[in-house]
Amino acid sequence: MTIYRSLFRLNSFCFLFLGLAIGVSLFLGLKVSDLFFYPYFSPNPNIAFLTRTFQLLCSVPVIVCAFTYGLEKKNHPRHPATKFILFSALLTGGFLLNEIYRIHIYMIKLGISKLGVCLLYAIILFSYGWVFQRELKETPYQILLAGVALLFFAIAVDSLHLKNQTIASLLEGVPKLFSAIDIAFYYWCVCKLFLVKNFSKINEV
Repeated sequence: MTIYRSLFRLNSFCFLFLGLAIGVSLFLGLKVSDLFFYPYFSPNPNIAFLTRTFQLLCSVPVIVCAFTYGLEKKNHPRHPATKFILFSALLTGGFLLNEIYRIHIYMIKLGISKLGVCLLYAIILFSYGWVFQRELKETPYQILLAGVALLFFAIAVDSLHLKNQTIASLLEGVPKLFSAIDIAFYYWCVCKLFLVKNFSKINEV
């Protein structure tokens, strides 16, 4: 019964979200049919291939961290490491949503400067590192730092608006892709070690 109750709550929440999306579209005078518009398609398979690969990689930390938290929240709900996993899922989930829905572009259109948006995201990232610095030090955090550094390098290249589109796309796209690889690998390892450690304790008992 618990599973079906959870399913009912999930569907109810999604139904309310759908109603909200339709209501906002009608209020703004937009087409409701556009909500179900197909994503951009090109007959050439190379178009946005690595961009979509990047988005898939960005989903890995969210799924892994959320799954790990789901397993551990009942056993160690107040343990700092469990909270670290939860907020890691929220942080990477927020980044994934921003990457797919381009939230930062809408923020800029609302009048927030690009620098202001970057500062906001930097503050969120810094707060995460500050609050969970002890947990981070117990992990191979150098991998995470490398991934974040590559991401910031890609953002810096994008802000330069280089005239040569091929060079610009490579200088931005390649570091961005490898940042996603490093970050996905980092959280995969962290969650794996976290679960192995806790399962070992259970077996000892």
